[in-house]
Amino acid sequence: MAVVRKARRPAADDPLDAALVDRVRAVLALGGVPYAELQDGVQQVRLKLLESRAKGREPLRSTAAWCAVVASNIAVDWHRDRRRRERLDERLTALRPWGTEQPGVEEARVLTLSVAQGLDALPLPQRQVVVLRFYADLPVAEIAEALEIPEGTVKSRLHAAVRALRARLHTDEVV
Repeated sequence: MAVVRKARRPAADDPLDAALVDRVRAVLALGGVPYAELQDGVQQVRLKLLESRAKGREPLRSTAAWCAVVASNIAVDWHRDRRRRERLDERLTALRPWGTEQPGVEEARVLTLSVAQGLDALPLPQRQVVVLRFYADLPVAEIAEALEIPEGTVKSRLHAAVRALRARLHTDEVV
């Protein structure tokens, strides 16, 4: 017997349409949030948008830009939590007997991993502007407004981040 599921219609009061959900998922994924946790990130953005509306704040000029910035901040928070977990894992690994390491990473993923590691290695403010500019496709002016920093600061962070990523990929001999 096959189970048939009805297509779920979006709720009338859902603040995120399908395009915004896709954009938020992309920002989260490109910010380094694992696929399995993307839906949780989308829900966090939805919740923050509903909270903003419930507090009676002024309507957003660009909901898409606001959601991209919130998603970027969620990705930054995810990385902070991940680093805490990694430090604990390192301590536990030090207690393991020698010779129990896992096999290496597949060669087909070298470029993806190098870019992801390069993004992880960037300072949080640089990673945030890279994701918002190149993956959320926000113009510099909107990034500056959303992050409440001058446009020149956005540009200098972008320049430094791209230079660091390029150097890392050349050092790793990926490109």
